Amino acid sequence: MTAIAWHNFSLRVYYEDTDTGGVVYYANYLKFAERARTEWLRTLGFNQSQLAQQDGIFFVVRRCGIEFLAPARLDDLLEVETHLKEWGKVRMTMQQLIRCQAKTLVQLDVELACIGKNGKPTSWPQALQDALK
Repeated sequence: MTAIAWHNFSLRVYYEDTDTGGVVYYANYLKFAERARTEWLRTLGFNQSQLAQQDGIFFVVRRCGIEFLAPARLDDLLEVETHLKEWGKVRMTMQQLIRCQAKTLVQLDVELACIGKNGKPTSWPQALQDALK
């Protein structure tokens, strides 16, 4: 199945996000992308703790490719744009762009999988599938 959905999430770069030169530490871009995906789910009416408790499912990153194009710096206001590219029964693929003043700094291609409490792949909840249609 293919769906087109997108979401924007804004965040400010704080001192704790940077190295001593005031440049965002590379691993923090993964955190920014995770926050954006979490907020994307919230806009659809879901939160991860509720999905875990009520449906017994968890989102896990199966694969992630990241391309660093330019650095973000202390006090920058960033926009994380999340595009749902594809989704299927147990996996979805997203592209995330992290931008500052419309300039793309980082591009991530993320594949997520849905697993149950037993750690094995399971279907997305029907309510989430319906929301993505």
